[in-house]
Amino acid sequence: MYDMSIVDVASWVVLMLGALFCIIGGIGLYRLPDFFSRLHGAGITDTLGAGLILFGLMLQAGWTLITVKLLFILAILWLTSPTSTHAIAKAARMSGQEPLVDKGADSAQGGA
Repeated sequence: MYDMSIVDVASWVVLMLGALFCIIGGIGLYRLPDFFSRLHGAGITDTLGAGLILFGLMLQAGWTLITVKLLFILAILWLTSPTSTHAIAKAARMSGQEPLVDKGADSAQGGA
């Protein structure tokens, strides 16, 4: 039989969750209707999916230099991904790209 510790099981669960979020984000990039919705799917993939995968790898590595390097990669990812997503969305708005808006939702809420 296999002798898996709690850390091994937890790391595999986190790795699989990260892979699931990456797959969902990839499907979102393909299926969502407009640029801004797709940008949201890309942000989920970058921040949450890759973050969970890196965390799972940290659990696998234990307390080593590899874990420190993975922490630095995770910190850089968490700082740059939302910032770059925001910058891309702002540049798209400034160039004239408009988000897809449901026209019926405005009238249903009383024309706010």
